[in-house]
Amino acid sequence: MKIIEEIGQVKAEVQIARSKGRRIALVPTMGALHAGHVELIREARRRSDTVILSIFVNPTQFAPGEDFDSYPRTLETDIKACRAEGVDIIFTPIATELYPAGFSTIIDVGEIGRRLCGASRPGHFSGVATIVLKLLNITEPDLAIFGKKDFQQLSIIEQMVRDLNKGVEVVGVETVRELDGLAMSSRNSYLNEAERSCASALPRALGAASELFNSGVRDSSSVVAAARKVLDAESLIDVEYIKICEVRSLEELETIDKKAVLALAVKLPGARLIDNVELY
Repeated sequence: MKIIEEIGQVKAEVQIARSKGRRIALVPTMGALHAGHVELIREARRRSDTVILSIFVNPTQFAPGEDFDSYPRTLETDIKACRAEGVDIIFTPIATELYPAGFSTIIDVGEIGRRLCGASRPGHFSGVATIVLKLLNITEPDLAIFGKKDFQQLSIIEQMVRDLNKGVEVVGVETVRELDGLAMSSRNSYLNEAERSCASALPRALGAASELFNSGVRDSSSVVAAARKVLDAESLIDVEYIKICEVRSLEELETIDKKAVLALAVKLPGARLIDNVELY
């Protein structure tokens, strides 16, 4: 396994892999790897010959006052996890390598980036799309692997790849969950014991919504109400949004008459958490 900081060296390794006819997968991360990331690596390993995992806490996707400075950074542990899972290259650039002096180009992801989380985090998805495009340009992978927990992010990257003719296959991997159903997230570490207990309401809310949908209910407001009832029972949870959207455009639906996703975001004192369930 090679650990590389410089763009030029990554490009050289990609050329070597290409010369050998190897299929390349990219797993973009911000580090603080957990079991969810491990599943992304394993999916990349199953689908490719060379696995590149990037670790970069991207400053352009954090707004002032967000947790850029405190975001968990666990490089030594991450390296051990990557080695155990057979990652071929870890790309760990410093910020000035990706954003040199004078950098000014940002991807505008359009209306899809202003929905859901984009409403409370303006500019976030422009930062995400910009760094992902840069990583795709640097590593030139055949496929890129992302988790479905960040459903809006996945939809935006799929849109960007289509719009900009990148020719890379974007693969979404099912959310990996804790024993009580809470989606794995690096930010779960911010929660104290009481908050962590309350957070188990998120998967229960999704379960209540899914149960109602599976019983035949197609009115979005009724399905949303089932999820909200569970979350409102927890005093530490402040619901930011619960919405049902079409899976590709993320346009909100009044009636669930096409493939949809119920997406939610909540705030606890220690962290903001997101989750979702697909309604097919």
